[in-house]
Amino acid sequence: MFRWPPPDAAHLLVRSEQMAALEAELFASGLPVAALMEKAALQISRRLLAQPERLAAGVLVLVGPGHNGADGLVVARELHLAGVAVRIWCPFERQKPLAAEHRRHACWLGIPALTAAPDPGDSALWIDALFGIGQHRAPAEDLQTLLAERQAARAGQLVAIDVPTGLCADEGRVLGRVAACASQTFCLGLLKQGLVQDSALAWVGQLERFDLALPAALLAALPVNQPLGLSAADLDTAPRSAPPPEAAKYGRGRLLVVAGSDRYRGAALLSLLGASASGCGSLRAAVPAAVAAGLWAVQPQVVIEAALAERPAGGLALAPLAGPGVLDRLDAVLLGPGIGHGPACVDDTDEPAWRALQDFPGLLVLDADGLNRLAGGAAGSAATTWLQQRRGSTWLTPHAGEFSRLFPDLAGRPPLEAAAAAAGRCQVSVLLKGARTVVAAADGRRWQLLEAAAAAARAGLGDVLAGYAAGRGAAAGWGDLFKHDRSDGGGGLLAAVALEHAQAGLASCREQGQGAATPQAIAQQLSGRAGRVA
Repeated sequence: MFRWPPPDAAHLLVRSEQMAALEAELFASGLPVAALMEKAALQISRRLLAQPERLAAGVLVLVGPGHNGADGLVVARELHLAGVAVRIWCPFERQKPLAAEHRRHACWLGIPALTAAPDPGDSALWIDALFGIGQHRAPAEDLQTLLAERQAARAGQLVAIDVPTGLCADEGRVLGRVAACASQTFCLGLLKQGLVQDSALAWVGQLERFDLALPAALLAALPVNQPLGLSAADLDTAPRSAPPPEAAKYGRGRLLVVAGSDRYRGAALLSLLGASASGCGSLRAAVPAAVAAGLWAVQPQVVIEAALAERPAGGLALAPLAGPGVLDRLDAVLLGPGIGHGPACVDDTDEPAWRALQDFPGLLVLDADGLNRLAGGAAGSAATTWLQQRRGSTWLTPHAGEFSRLFPDLAGRPPLEAAAAAAGRCQVSVLLKGARTVVAAADGRRWQLLEAAAAAARAGLGDVLAGYAAGRGAAAGWGDLFKHDRSDGGGGLLAAVALEHAQAGLASCREQGQGAATPQAIAQQLSGRAGRVA
């Protein structure tokens, strides 16, 4: 199985019980619990001491009954010894032995301990060390109220150790009505899956992982399909396709883009921009007649394969795709951006096109209303059956709504689980869009983006992504790497595409400002990236 990036501490995304099991194995080997705790808490202390402006008004450590509370007490000790004004508050009568020992030592050092709940408007920086990864139920109501009032009174003045109180470390959902709202979360050892889910981002704040130098042999015991997080550091090692240097245009990827409608003409242009940015050698288009008439003036490199009519009920008519030779000599087809009228309006005249696409041996990328039409029965059979019987590799690029229409039984599951289940069921690769996009391959591998630009989430961005993905897939049709990875439908390449697209958005914001992060600007950024990875 091709694995990118490496399944190491910098990339692995784990569930809380997996992290607990890894720690238990370390402790069973003879490593003292206190040794690992010191290693973690000392790193947090050094990180906080490097931000003296945040400590100027002092620190209040919220101490829990277990090892997370003990971590907080070690941090309190180190900050106190460094001259920071530190106080502690522990709302629990009983603590585990190690936490109790550190609490006793804090008392001996003279660190003040509050006897009543703190004032939510307290000017000190609060350090949440209450529960950590072992949270499976909502905190007590009075504690939830305190955390909500703290955020209202002093937004940004709380940091969390490992996991904010009240947040599920596995799914990123709030366990009660509110969680601790952290400006920073200091994650220990390995990233917990819940911390990078869309639902958790507002509570986690800036996520920073502290390495505990966990032995590689220990990490090797995790499943081979353990999810991996992707960031800018992974761009240089991402899967790439390199056509032979002597390859002409037809040897560098041949793509047909089927996009747009009378209502969504811009979707065709944006998809073609994304495809052009991929470095694809030969680009053809089946687009609305109104777009085809003027396409030469804005994208003269695109060959018009078909000027498609509008269906009587609206949306692009696909029947001409079944015509002689239309799908011949292609590496990939993109279907869906802006074609209009999904499951609400199924037209039987399109069935020949769906049969031709099912038999197409190259890569098929289904996006937007391509997915909606498939979900609505436009292919003449159940969507899952149609996908299972497709001859070539298939990439699906839905957002949450499109995914739920296509896989209603999976809609309520966490994204990492839902995407993997859909990919395995249909033997496709799935790119499930979100603030932290998930990619799943048919063989069980999963990836999740760790960063993206919120300001780039605009209408048209998905069209650029779909075009870019299809173009990269078409170009990879001749590359050795994609042939090696084809057993899973090129899932690793699709994950690389998602990463490149997200990083292009971040670069646009960084270089030109958030207002300039338009789909066109991101396509321009991708043009440069494709040139570096080709």
